[in-house]
Amino acid sequence: MLSMPTVCWLCRMPLALPAQGICSLCLRQLSVATPCCPRCGLPSLHTHTECGRCLLHPPFWQRMIFVTDWQPPLREWVKQLKFFGATALSMMLARLILLSWLTARRQGLLDKPDLLLCVPLHRKRAWQRGYNQMDDITRHLAHWTGCPYAAAGVKRQRQTRIQHQLRASARKRNLRGAFRVERAVKGLHIALVDDVITTGSTVGEISRILLAAGAASVQVWSLCRTL
Repeated sequence: MLSMPTVCWLCRMPLALPAQGICSLCLRQLSVATPCCPRCGLPSLHTHTECGRCLLHPPFWQRMIFVTDWQPPLREWVKQLKFFGATALSMMLARLILLSWLTARRQGLLDKPDLLLCVPLHRKRAWQRGYNQMDDITRHLAHWTGCPYAAAGVKRQRQTRIQHQLRASARKRNLRGAFRVERAVKGLHIALVDDVITTGSTVGEISRILLAAGAASVQVWSLCRTL
């Protein structure tokens, strides 16, 4: 496990607040240069209204925020956290999501959710990895936003094949019946937290079952979105 550094993860300059992990100058460089649809997160000419794709085929979630495209340095940080036990990154990455959420709130694009959930791991994969990287991140977000967090609110009841190894159509079939809602969500506005959104199949399937269970809306919070 990596210890929390006292220097910026990018430029290696000393930090006044080491827990933030990244200095204000480097933080300004982590932004999405391409205008994106506020619902699906894909490139769009309009950043405050849904794109044509969403109007024709709306996803199950209602809003999406993310920090950057699937590119360095976020790509390397996510890999380190996910596969190499770099848990010292959790607080800094959670803060990046928080700042994206606060920006969207100021722009009037998001309401404060009633409940936070994260994409769950199957118990076997969690045991092999030793932890669920998104659980730690979501706990930080719950503390900072004052929103309740249900760590076991959604359960992955069937171990699925690794999503990035499958084609888009196969990803949806792979996830059918993989998740189950474990707590009451009727009438709640929910934020679902994940690390990387590629086709949206995973968060789409979880959003679908949350809405079927009575949730009022679902917003997706992520570190990266493949554009």
